[in-house]
Amino acid sequence: MKKFPLAAAFWTMCGTAAAEGAPQVAVELYVDAATRQIFAEPGPGRQRLGKFVPAADEATTASPVRAAGATTVAAAPSASAATATAPRVPPSSSKAWYEKIGIRGYVQMRYNQELGEDAKDLKSPGDRFIGREQGFGIRRARVVISGDVTDNMSIYIQPDLASTPSGSSTTHFAQLRDAYADLWLNKEKTWRIRAGQSKIPYGWEDLQSSQNRLALDRADAMNSGVRDERDLGVIAYWSPTVAKERFAYLQKSGLKGSGDYGVVGFGVYNGQGANRPDRNDQLHSVVHFSYPFKFANGQFLEVGADAYTGRYKVSTASATIDGSTFTPTVDAPVAGSTDRRVAAHVIYYPQPFGFQAEWTVGKGPELDIARRTIRTKSLRGGYAQVMYKFDGGYGSLMPYAKWQTYRGAAKFDTNAPRMEVDEVEAGVEWQPSSAIELAVAWANMRRTDVSAAPYRRIDGQLLRVQLQVNY
Repeated sequence: MKKFPLAAAFWTMCGTAAAEGAPQVAVELYVDAATRQIFAEPGPGRQRLGKFVPAADEATTASPVRAAGATTVAAAPSASAATATAPRVPPSSSKAWYEKIGIRGYVQMRYNQELGEDAKDLKSPGDRFIGREQGFGIRRARVVISGDVTDNMSIYIQPDLASTPSGSSTTHFAQLRDAYADLWLNKEKTWRIRAGQSKIPYGWEDLQSSQNRLALDRADAMNSGVRDERDLGVIAYWSPTVAKERFAYLQKSGLKGSGDYGVVGFGVYNGQGANRPDRNDQLHSVVHFSYPFKFANGQFLEVGADAYTGRYKVSTASATIDGSTFTPTVDAPVAGSTDRRVAAHVIYYPQPFGFQAEWTVGKGPELDIARRTIRTKSLRGGYAQVMYKFDGGYGSLMPYAKWQTYRGAAKFDTNAPRMEVDEVEAGVEWQPSSAIELAVAWANMRRTDVSAAPYRRIDGQLLRVQLQVNY
């Protein structure tokens, strides 16, 4: 396909006929929307300008010959002048930033039924509706406002409208979960800095949205590291293009991906948890690695590791244990207790069989009842989960089984009591459409009630049903 400046197109195709006095032929011209070059033939990305008839030099003052439906253009002595007379196609106007902002979210409604009298005393940090005198409850009611403000900056704001503040007897308060900006550092958008309150990249399941998670709650071993999975800080992420595409596919395809938190991530944050200020003027630091491999048969496997370190200040209060009432002292009351962990994860995505597992070890503040003090002690724990994905005319059906264990402190709770968890859960999730998910799960729980002294260990079975609507 040949390219012609406007004047050249006129005179090459029609100039000879005009010079010999032959009837002038209208020329149909096209403009490339990207390069603004003029063409005499149609093609991809070219917009039609119309039909034009060149005028002879001596006829510029007279009425030119006009073809039906054609526009007459006077001949010009130079290509630049001829080009100047061509009508300009205005570039498409870009959208204002507020036209690029989207709104989405989800709501989870649960019903829990304890199986047996002993199970009524069960308590879990992951679900406040477990326990006596409970009924239906809204576990989460999220609204996400996100989008690109400019080519170099994106925003993400997520409140939860079903929160319960500590000590409150009523529910459904609005509380901020995420409020951050992604600042893109290069044109390819492989490097970004995330500033604000966001998820801290420690633990794969913690990064996975509750909207996508298969099990109803996160494993305690991983979820006990960062309160509400979030904090206020600055994190840098790097994702090469191939990894970005895979992260996006794993999330949108129904394979329960965790999203793009970088192949590499590192940064600093306050360390006390979401919606809480720093209490010791010492920041936590975190480093994150995760890569999604794709095999020749299309199977995805993601592996990685995370670590964080810092000092955490525990809240203390009077406790009565074994008939003795005391308020524990803290080994480092000003700077805060040592708080550091490492973790590893592996996820074999359900295509159709899937497997995922995580394990963490570290040290953190824990109540030593014998010494009446809170001191640094070791911790360990993790989980393993298997699942299978059925797809058909009924939608998507995914049964699963999950085992978890944890031996370590519940540092978020008053006095950082020791938590011992051994739990098996089995369930199935049915998604008839992208807007509706129904999950039924049974669990055999053996866990410590860390909500109040004397921190008893309780065994029991629980049946739960959750309806999730996505919008």
